[in-house]
Amino acid sequence: MRFKGKVAIVTGGASGLGRATALRLASEGAVVGIADINDAAAKTVAEEIADAGGTARALHLDITVEDHFRAAVGAMVDGFGRLDIMHNNAAFTSPEAISGDTDILEIPDVLWDQIFAGTVRGTMQGCRHAILAMRKQGGGSIVNTASMYGVDAFYKMPAYCVSKAAVIQLTKQVATAFGREGIRCNAVAPSMITTPLLEASIPPAFIAMNVDATLTGYLGTPDDVAQAVAWLASDEARYITGQVIRVDGGSTAHLPTYADARRFYDGLAAA
Repeated sequence: MRFKGKVAIVTGGASGLGRATALRLASEGAVVGIADINDAAAKTVAEEIADAGGTARALHLDITVEDHFRAAVGAMVDGFGRLDIMHNNAAFTSPEAISGDTDILEIPDVLWDQIFAGTVRGTMQGCRHAILAMRKQGGGSIVNTASMYGVDAFYKMPAYCVSKAAVIQLTKQVATAFGREGIRCNAVAPSMITTPLLEASIPPAFIAMNVDATLTGYLGTPDDVAQAVAWLASDEARYITGQVIRVDGGSTAHLPTYADARRFYDGLAAA
């Protein structure tokens, strides 16, 4: 198992992409800290890992509170002697934040600041406290969760988009500043990913538009993202740092006319 003897923390590990990554790392031998603001859900994931024969610990974490990062990292180092992997997955994406993040003419300043405090400052502080632990042991791997909306602009959600772009630049900054200490830092930039929350909260027509923009013809799953995170965190990716892996089915690889052009030429072929 490629993570045997390794210790990891996954923020936002109680659900969605974070849960999938936590389960993946644990299945390959890592001891995993499930860091989440939802204590009950974090405990459930930790128990799920334990039932499968792994080792996990639920950690309370509000990404807007630096002391929580300090305590989470400290708990894993004190309990297991080290920290090898930090997956900064959590972001400030409450339903209220998503609905209020309309455009820069209407978004309240307080909401803009909250999104940046959680998504950007929270990711930075996750990196900070992981680095403080990792440098003592000679290295480690940090993987941040960005988004395709941090790679290219979207019609709405400006605070989310700009905050994820900031996460990408933060990733490069951390990789540049601490690479010679054996600390790698990369990011994944997922597209729309199939989850129960997505299907419950996003109109089917909008989901279909995103499927149409993929080159695969289908949306990815949390496991697709988890596999990318696990590879970046592993020694197999030891020469990869400061990079952003787009886990998006090719959604950001083409011209914006791709879907219409595909239908146009398919129509000609069928005529």
